[in-house]
Amino acid sequence: MPADRVLARRIAIDPDPLEPSRIAAGYTVGDLICLSGQGAIDERGQLVGIGDFEAQAAGTLDNIENVLRAAGSGLDRVVKVTIYLTDMAANFGKVVQLRERWGRPYPADTIVEVSALAIPELLLEIDVIAVAGSVTKVG
Repeated sequence: MPADRVLARRIAIDPDPLEPSRIAAGYTVGDLICLSGQGAIDERGQLVGIGDFEAQAAGTLDNIENVLRAAGSGLDRVVKVTIYLTDMAANFGKVVQLRERWGRPYPADTIVEVSALAIPELLLEIDVIAVAGSVTKVG
């Protein structure tokens, strides 16, 4: 491979609940790991916690951890998150509590309210960028 090219490798998880939708769980690109938006979808592709924000948040973070682990990383190496909520007024405070799981220093963060997500009952979706290998976050 020429020196000016970067290898992008698809992250393989098994089972992969995103495969039927033709979505990659994520890619490692050099030292970065970029995940697709993750929601509370179980290994059979079924939504977890319909109507229960806390259950969906826990399932979403479990899925993020699973994909990061498959890529050789973890929540402690996340440097950027984007959080999509369908109801900011009802759930913003819960997201602030959820951020504790990232650990300090916290990653860069964007949170937006959207009118809907791909599955109508989905209350949140989170995509992340993390670092592969070892990292020391300073801040």
